[in-house]
Amino acid sequence: MNHHILKATRETVHLGGFSHLLKPALTIDSGDTIDIETYSGYYVYDKAPPEFLTPEFLDICQNLPPERKIAAGPHLLTGPIYVRDAEPGDVLEVRLEAIAPSLPVGFNAIRAGWGALPHQFPQPALRFIPLDLVNNIAEFPDNSGIKIPLKPFFGILGVATPENARTSIPPGCYGGNIDNRELQTGSRVFLPIFVPGALFSIGDGHSAQGDGEVNVTAIETSMNGRIMLKLRKDLQLTTPLAETSTDIITMGFAQTLDAALELALQNMIDFLEKFTHLSAEDAYVLCSLAVNFRITQVVNSPQKGVHAMLPKSIFSNKISL
Repeated sequence: MNHHILKATRETVHLGGFSHLLKPALTIDSGDTIDIETYSGYYVYDKAPPEFLTPEFLDICQNLPPERKIAAGPHLLTGPIYVRDAEPGDVLEVRLEAIAPSLPVGFNAIRAGWGALPHQFPQPALRFIPLDLVNNIAEFPDNSGIKIPLKPFFGILGVATPENARTSIPPGCYGGNIDNRELQTGSRVFLPIFVPGALFSIGDGHSAQGDGEVNVTAIETSMNGRIMLKLRKDLQLTTPLAETSTDIITMGFAQTLDAALELALQNMIDFLEKFTHLSAEDAYVLCSLAVNFRITQVVNSPQKGVHAMLPKSIFSNKISL
């Protein structure tokens, strides 16, 4: 196993989406670890305070090559990373070994026509929010005494699909803009692979977010991390799966919350059948007794998200993934 460093530069990032036609930013072997750098705020850099900007980020914003601009999404992603021997039908395990904001400021944006209440809040609004990286909090509003704990995670973890250009806005079977705040340091995410090499990309750092992400954004943050990418040819998945220190997480993405919940539930039943050997009916009952269903996000049009959390503590025997 080797260790790599992947800095965010105009040659190693891409904007707005995923594409299997992109030149890889890095090629690795299964089991390699990567120290990875990501930036957020491509479309607001000209309004940002000095502490939000670095020379490297400015170079990206001002000189990103046209071939690295994939689709209309707002997200700047680092990658893609090519994993040798990865083939369609395999699963990519992403181990999130470290996640930390790289700058002492993030932003929140209300976008016209987006969010859970677009008619009530139709005007765009942009706020830059200082981050206290020593005490691991953000005070919002300023001088209010309201202190939000920083719980950083990457909003986007995804692989390429056979489409030439897929926008980064909605999540899907490939992962993408999952925006699940549970996926913090120590978590593992399992993604189905659709193209040779997997072509994994990461970004959309969030320092803090509530379930739902109701006004479209969290505290959007340039974020550094350490990840391990591991091929899992022993698993078969059609949709992302995750594990934290306390829970197994299944996900549902659909155009309504009802449909997303049904998918998250069905995916949990399927998981319990496969990994704990319960009958479908017993799994359904267990979901009603012990599984918590939470709104992931309601703003990544056209897909809303629901995630199901199965506490590992209820099992006498360890669930092995």
